[in-house]
Amino acid sequence: MILIQPLPTPCPSGLVPDATDVDAFNAAYRRAKQQHQVFVAVEEQGQRWTVKADTLTAGPDHTIVDSTYDAIRAAVIRLIRSRQIRADSSAGPIYFVLYDVESEQRARDLAAALHSALYGDLDPLTRAVPETS
Repeated sequence: MILIQPLPTPCPSGLVPDATDVDAFNAAYRRAKQQHQVFVAVEEQGQRWTVKADTLTAGPDHTIVDSTYDAIRAAVIRLIRSRQIRADSSAGPIYFVLYDVESEQRARDLAAALHSALYGDLDPLTRAVPETS
């Protein structure tokens, strides 16, 4: 049995679960649902990484304000435009997926930043995906 502790918020990138294996994915998702937390994980896909997050696991009382969604969408658009993720990545509003991240560490950093943003703390996301001037 794979034990996954509750993720703190903000979540350090090193604690983001690697859900490459289907059993690990299912365990992380189930744990997030049992703990009424936002699900977040990274998955290795060949030479690249994928970030996944799902707010359904947090339950119906977990709300996200429109300005947070707007900030997440803007960050995803910046990542797409800079070719750091694929254009078919998803920016919510419930399920988030960032395809084709170059490295595990970058995927973990983005996952941790997204997790924090989904709890209302946009600072990690702003640092991970700064606005270009």
